[in-house]
Amino acid sequence: MSSNESVREPTPVLPDTGSQMDEVERLQQALVEADQRAKEHWEQYLRAAAELDNVRKRAQRDIEAANRYGLEKFAAELLPVKDSLELAVQNSGRADARSLREGQEATLQLLSRALEKLGVTVIDPVGEPFDPARHEAMMTQESNTAEPNSVLQVVQPGYELNGRLLRPARVIVARAP
Repeated sequence: MSSNESVREPTPVLPDTGSQMDEVERLQQALVEADQRAKEHWEQYLRAAAELDNVRKRAQRDIEAANRYGLEKFAAELLPVKDSLELAVQNSGRADARSLREGQEATLQLLSRALEKLGVTVIDPVGEPFDPARHEAMMTQESNTAEPNSVLQVVQPGYELNGRLLRPARVIVARAP
C-alpha cells in the first residue's frame, strides 16, 4: 500500500427511509430482549444444575447412611435372643432337661417376635395350591384327601421380608392317586 492510500473504515450503511429506520430500531430492541432472555435462561440453567447436584449429593449421603446403619434395628432386635442363648449355655450344666426345653422355647419366641417386628413373616402353605414362586417342591406324594397340585406338607417353612421372598417354603406336593 502506498502512503497516499489510507485504510478506510467501512462506513455504516444507513437506511434510506424512516420506515427502514423504524425496522432497524425494532430489530435492535428485539436483539436486546433476546439477549436478556438468554442471560435469564442461562442463570436458570445454572441454578437448576446446582440444585440437581445438591439432590444427587444428598441422595448419595442417604444411601451411605442406610448402608452403614441399616442393620442397626436388626441387630438391636436380635440382642435379647443372643442374651437368652448365652444364659442357656452358662446354665446348661446345672439345668435339667425340662428347664432347658423351656429356655429353648422362650428363646425361640424371642427370635420369632424379633423377626416379626422386622417385617419377616412365615410362609406355611399347607392346603394352598403349589406356587413355584414361593414354594420349593421337595417331592410329590399321592393323596386321596388333598387337591392335586396343592401343598400336602411343609418340610421347612419359607420366609418373606415385607412381601419379598427370603426363602421359599420347602414342601411336599399332593398328586392324584
